[in-house]
Amino acid sequence: MPKANMSAGDKHDGYDLPVYGADTYLFYSLHIPALLCITASFVSAVIVLVLSYKARNIRTFFKWTKSERFVVYLAVCDGSFNLAHFTDHFHILVTRDHVYPKPLCQFYGLMLAEFITAQNLMVNIVAINAFLLMYFNRNLNFGTKDYRLLSWTFGIPLVGAATAALLKQLGPNGSFCYFDGVTGNTTNFLFTTVPLCIILLINTTLYILIYRKLSVETRRLRKSIGQQSRTMAANHSAVRSMSLFVLAFIVQWWAMAVYGVWAFVNPDGVPTVVFHLVTTFSNIGGILNLVVFIIIRKRSLKTVNPTADCTVQSNLPRIEKPETG
Repeated sequence: MPKANMSAGDKHDGYDLPVYGADTYLFYSLHIPALLCITASFVSAVIVLVLSYKARNIRTFFKWTKSERFVVYLAVCDGSFNLAHFTDHFHILVTRDHVYPKPLCQFYGLMLAEFITAQNLMVNIVAINAFLLMYFNRNLNFGTKDYRLLSWTFGIPLVGAATAALLKQLGPNGSFCYFDGVTGNTTNFLFTTVPLCIILLINTTLYILIYRKLSVETRRLRKSIGQQSRTMAANHSAVRSMSLFVLAFIVQWWAMAVYGVWAFVNPDGVPTVVFHLVTTFSNIGGILNLVVFIIIRKRSLKTVNPTADCTVQSNLPRIEKPETG
C-alpha cells in the first residue's frame, strides 16, 4: 500500500500516492457513483449502436449522413472509454489498492487518453462543420471513408498516448489509472487540460454563434417560400442536430476542465465536490449521446421533407444530404 506520510521528494511514481479516500466514506462515494454512471453510459452506447445498425445497412455506412456517422463514432468512443474505466474503478473498489501490475494500469491510462481526446477532437470537428454550414453553407470534406476525420480524431491521440506510455507518464493518480499522479502531472496538464479548455472555449463560442444565427434565420425563413427556403430548412435541421452534440460535450466536460486548471494551480486546494462532479459528468457521455440520438430521431419523424434530397429513408434521422466523402 502507498504511504500517505511520504514527502513529495520521496515519491517516485503514482504507486507511492495514497489511494483516494482509503478507509473513509470518500472511497465508496467516488467509485460506486462512477461505476453506476459508467454502466449506464455503456448500456446507452450499446443501445445507440444497435438502433443505428438495425435501421440502416452497415455495408453502406459511409453513405450515411454525417450526423448518423457522428452518432456511431461517439458511441464507439463512449463504449471503449467505459469498458476501460469500469474495469479500472472496479479493480480498485475490490482490492482497495492501486491497479497492479503496472502495465495493466498503463493500458487503462492509454485507453482513457485515447478516447477522451478522440471525443474532444470529434465534437470540435462537429462544431466547426455546423458553423461552416450555418454561416457559409459549406460542409467539411472528410475524405474517402472519413479517413481525414478518423486519422485526426483517433490517430493523433493514439500517437500521443503511446508516446506518453513509452515515456512512463501513465499510471495511477490515486483515484484511477490515467496520467501518473507523480511523474505525469505536467504531461496531463499539456495533453488533457490545455486542449480540453481550448476546445471547450471554441465549442462554446461556436455554439453561441450558431444559436444566434439559427434563431435569426429561422424567423426569416418563416416569411419565405420556395425551393431556397426548403433547402435552407434542410441545412438548418442539420445544424440543429450537430449543435446538440456540441451542447452534450459542454455538459460532459466542463467539470473536468475546471478541475484540471484548479488542480494544476493549487493541487491541494481542489474542493472534494469539484472532484466528484468530474467523476459524475465525465462518465455520462453515452447517456448524453443517447439523448441526442433520441431528440434527432423524434425531430426526423415529425418532419416531412418535400425534396428528394432530404427525404427520410429510414427510422434514423436523415437530416442532411448523404455524402460519400
